[in-house]
Amino acid sequence: MAMNTIMTLAGVCAVTTTVFAEGLKVGFGRVDVTPPLGTGLTGYPNERLADGILDPLEANAVAFSDGEKSAVVISIDIINLRAYFGLYREEIAKATGLDKDAVFLACTHTHTGPGLGGKWVYGQIAENRDQMSLYGNFLGTRLADAAKIALNDLAPAKLAIGRSEAKNISFIRRYRMKDGKVRTNPGRGNPDIAGPIGSPDEEVQLIRIDREGRDAIALVNFQCHPDTIGGTKISADWPRVVRDTFERAIDGVKCVLINGAQGDTNHICTDKDHKGPRGKIVYWHMGRVVAGAALGIWDSCRPVAAGKVGFGIAMARVATNRAKPEELAEAHRLMNLFNANKKDPAIPGAGMERVTNIAEARRMVSLEKGPDVFEFPLSAVTVGDAIAFVGFPGEPFTAYGVAVKKGSPYKMTVPACIVNGNFGYLPVDESFREGGYEARGSLFKEGIETAIIGGHLNQLGKLRGESR
Repeated sequence: MAMNTIMTLAGVCAVTTTVFAEGLKVGFGRVDVTPPLGTGLTGYPNERLADGILDPLEANAVAFSDGEKSAVVISIDIINLRAYFGLYREEIAKATGLDKDAVFLACTHTHTGPGLGGKWVYGQIAENRDQMSLYGNFLGTRLADAAKIALNDLAPAKLAIGRSEAKNISFIRRYRMKDGKVRTNPGRGNPDIAGPIGSPDEEVQLIRIDREGRDAIALVNFQCHPDTIGGTKISADWPRVVRDTFERAIDGVKCVLINGAQGDTNHICTDKDHKGPRGKIVYWHMGRVVAGAALGIWDSCRPVAAGKVGFGIAMARVATNRAKPEELAEAHRLMNLFNANKKDPAIPGAGMERVTNIAEARRMVSLEKGPDVFEFPLSAVTVGDAIAFVGFPGEPFTAYGVAVKKGSPYKMTVPACIVNGNFGYLPVDESFREGGYEARGSLFKEGIETAIIGGHLNQLGKLRGESR
């Protein structure tokens, strides 16, 4: 037992007696996962090979144990792992003794890092290490290392939670135009914009974990595309700035950023009078604003009781959006043009319209032989009735995260994108009627929003009941 007096510039905020939770232990692990120069960077249709490093990429792991069950949440600075999630989770489970379903692999989705796996289908492609690239093998080993380090670092812990906001750094990127069409990223100051479709989720969630004799852990949750830099330099984008800023501000704290429901947001404000920073400085600005919001509530977080550790993966069934037979010839023609020369002028459209046409053609070709239904994982890790980590196997629109946070029975629910699988964009049902890049390129049909949100809330309800 230890006494901890919390001070601020305004004076004494609170005096609390710290009692570490009965049975709960939490551990932290961090490893470097930066690939070598020359590695292909994923996130844009044009080929980019890494020729420098702005900041190293990391995998940050937080392990939770109640003495009976243990789970690990890992946030990775990578755009996606596609079909390699299954193999990595199996190898982490084997290396640590964890249940495979207790391994929660979340990608931050940086666009200035590598990606792995070419297919959409969960659990396929990499059946063994011989099928993987050198970097794929390296990354799998490092993820297992991160989990082992976190489990070896377990120490008695107590939990506290807080919420704040990071204003005017995340913007809806889907717009309704004056002609009624929907466009993604229509450009700053575009006079044809009627307005954005929806509002960003500007909430910053913070889980404060104080540990006996070890560094504290700050788990920060915010939601926006990490796509501010571009170019050919490796970077974890604004999530890295969040971590570095927080750790420089408070000694003895390790910071982990979990990116939330970010599928329809990015850093671009289309208002021509927007006063915020532009260019590469946005990378620093976004990270500092998010870190500042979390730092501002660090000392006022509300203690919550710990409890049993829970985890589970529920499989959702969602119908795929297969092309009509008469659409396939044109889809194959466009993909042949694109694969031969990504800049071929014969590919219709310009800017995002061109990108949308290719995304739609790719979806049609990839689903030509089926399947009619995908089953994909809805992952969760919970701690008592206080904390729930909810994993979406793709890039969910903002509404997914908002709905799950609102409907969850837990005191704080942390949505995470691209967890234990990646099936691309997960649009809201209405967007399939509206059109636009994300919806036209999505593998799914209307109905996915209800299936995923309902599936997650049902899963959380069951885990909540089991923890009592």
